[in-house]
Amino acid sequence: MGDVISTHLDEERRGIITACTRQVMEEFGRVYKQQYAVALFNSVRFEIEGGASGQSQLLHRSDPLQDKSIFSGDLFQYLEENKKWRNRFIYVADSYNISYYENKLAHDRGLHPKGVISCAGYKVLSSMQEYLELLSHSLPGVRAKAGDSPFLKCASPFLLVLWHPYARHHYFSVRTEKEQQKWLAVFQDCVRHANSGLPEENRVLTPTFTDSIRLYRQGKGHYGTWDMMCGDAARILANLVMESLYVELRSLIGPRLKGKLPQRQRDWMLISDAMYRQVIAHTQVQYEALVQAAEVERPSLDAAFRKDMDQIIASKEQVYGRIRAMMHTRLEQVLRTSVQPYITSMLEDLMEPVSRGFYEVRDVLFRELVDLSKNTLNDGGAEALGKHMERLSMLAFHPVKMRSCYEKVEQLSLEGLQKRFDVSSPSVFTQRAQILMREQMDNAVYTFEQLLHQSLQGQSREQVYKTVQCCQDRVLKKYDYDSSSVRKNFFKEALLQLIVPYMLKQLYPAYAADLPRFRELIFEDFSRFILVENVFEEVILHSVTKDIMTAVKEAAVQRRHNLYRDSMVLNNSDPNLNLLEENPIDWASQYGGGEGHTRGANRKHKQIVSMIQLDGMGPVPYGSCMEVPGVEEIPEESERQLAEELQEKPLATAGDLHRQPLTPTQQTAPKSPGSPESVEEIRQLISPVREVVVPLSEEGESVLSREMVPLEEGEQIKAITSVKEVLVRNSAVASAIQELDTAVLGEDDGEGLVEYAVDSDVELGQPFTGSGPQHHDDSGFQSPTNEHGEEEKPWPIAGRYKAGAAVVDPGQVMVTLEQESCIL
Repeated sequence: MGDVISTHLDEERRGIITACTRQVMEEFGRVYKQQYAVALFNSVRFEIEGGASGQSQLLHRSDPLQDKSIFSGDLFQYLEENKKWRNRFIYVADSYNISYYENKLAHDRGLHPKGVISCAGYKVLSSMQEYLELLSHSLPGVRAKAGDSPFLKCASPFLLVLWHPYARHHYFSVRTEKEQQKWLAVFQDCVRHANSGLPEENRVLTPTFTDSIRLYRQGKGHYGTWDMMCGDAARILANLVMESLYVELRSLIGPRLKGKLPQRQRDWMLISDAMYRQVIAHTQVQYEALVQAAEVERPSLDAAFRKDMDQIIASKEQVYGRIRAMMHTRLEQVLRTSVQPYITSMLEDLMEPVSRGFYEVRDVLFRELVDLSKNTLNDGGAEALGKHMERLSMLAFHPVKMRSCYEKVEQLSLEGLQKRFDVSSPSVFTQRAQILMREQMDNAVYTFEQLLHQSLQGQSREQVYKTVQCCQDRVLKKYDYDSSSVRKNFFKEALLQLIVPYMLKQLYPAYAADLPRFRELIFEDFSRFILVENVFEEVILHSVTKDIMTAVKEAAVQRRHNLYRDSMVLNNSDPNLNLLEENPIDWASQYGGGEGHTRGANRKHKQIVSMIQLDGMGPVPYGSCMEVPGVEEIPEESERQLAEELQEKPLATAGDLHRQPLTPTQQTAPKSPGSPESVEEIRQLISPVREVVVPLSEEGESVLSREMVPLEEGEQIKAITSVKEVLVRNSAVASAIQELDTAVLGEDDGEGLVEYAVDSDVELGQPFTGSGPQHHDDSGFQSPTNEHGEEEKPWPIAGRYKAGAAVVDPGQVMVTLEQESCIL
């Protein structure tokens, strides 16, 4: 892998990448510097004049995922390094980044993950056919045939692929369809969150960046939406660089790749990932320097336009009127012939799937609240609210329960309009609508929490039920109003994103030569805050907005769209409710149903999505790192050498263990993890031998059973061998063994307590002694893996042995454990 990258990405080509990145960032930097002054001026003007914005009826919480994680569990990951599948522990934190570890124990110990995947720009695929279809376009002029076999051999039919046009692809596999559907929903939520855009709270940096990206691409002739506007600023800029660099280097390197088509595709993916990581490293540094330089000038810019605010506004309005008068005739002609006839059909294409999605959000919320009412009535009133409200509070961030809502919006299609209005993909609008749906669900749930908590004061079971019903009705009414407002704003923004770039593409080339003369109307001191190109866009924006507002108002009148009219405004319907907006509620600690959140660096995060439990299989303690055999089932060179070394010497005998007992320090303090330095240590890792002190029955036989030995993950009991059975074969010591047995059996007949010492550098998980696996349905938010851990009690070993059993010397019994291999 490294040879392929170093061969095709030599110093010369890496220099090309650096030079191209620097050139793009210099051009972008000039646009950014101009737009920063304009955005700062608009932000201050908005604060002074105030903006007309409708008042939300639902409350909004600032940090909904505090002390929460999304999902975690084991699945198989394909490793490019050795072309094998290996079991990994996946952890999705509240940042929605996907971290993968060697096993669960590594995560619980706080070790660094093997890798972290930022899902910005990715697509989640669940079949090999989808993946091959996208992969066939990776090399220029080469298309995969139907009979071509992929370079990836799946470990199971249930595949999950994270695909990116530039970055490395990630392959995962699970054992059942149920696992696949759950992981698919989680991964899609990670992608959705990463693609949600830059934070809107920053009214200067975010508009500056987005406007600069749009103007830069328009200068290159790219109008319309851009589906790679996802991730943080550095990744978006890297996508901007790769938009032109990728095609250039692909045509240069692609023909020089050797091997069959699957191998060439695989090599090109690795080369592209190396290019992308290099570009991100450059854009990150250069963008931070660009922002820092702009922030240094902020005080001087702020002081410059505050004293002349009125004059700047008047000068801008004068330029606006002149430009509008110049282009009025042609502007109206384009509107009448190319835009107005399509607004209604465009709005219908947007409204139908988006409205279905918001209806589904309401239905899911209603069903959950009804279940809450029934459970509260049946389980004992306010005391049962703890566990039910803990689950309900994270409903918006439960990917599985919200999936039915998201699927409604995924049916959005703009066929027939995409080519005309230069829409690369409807995914931009789909993901934006899904983010708004999640926000509205969380706002509704949070408002219900506040209303219910405000109304609960020592009520009986029947009164609690009535209170829940009352709060439910109030929240649903507020949701109907807010969802109507949110949808109308979404339709306006989406139509503007579709129409304005199209009109700019039609009108800007015709008036580009006339725009410089309008700069003469602007004073030099005001020229940094008034840009003629921005005013030109505002003229088109305001002209289109009038027609869009008319179309949305007409749609609101129709009952089938379920939109409130603009004349129906609810103001301060619950004035006391706004006072509780920053009052988080810990239902578990106040009403029972669980323990409250612990504070500190070592607090355990509650998991939103429940774990998968398969029929007939119990959860593996601390995960596993067991390997699935490769496709050719040929061991690596290092594996063959290791096998030969292990065959040279036999395993340690029982006498060796007896002559080298564990010290008290070794019995109590686990060793720090380290690398094996000898063949014996490697052998111990592969086939570990554990020594356990066990009692004997009155007949002199061991009462140790296979269920009594606490095993680590991947271990099984190969044999339970008494040291007596080994040594009795030697006639020279047979009499000594009989005397030792007689001495032991003659001691105190009281109940014997069993002590055991394990020579291991890991903690032992609690053994599962039940007859069947534990089952958890999707209605629970807490992972079974989090139900134990630090809070679990020691396993009562002594109670499992019959009374009167004696304690024998550690040298009498040896338990040999053999590591179990997992073949999927």
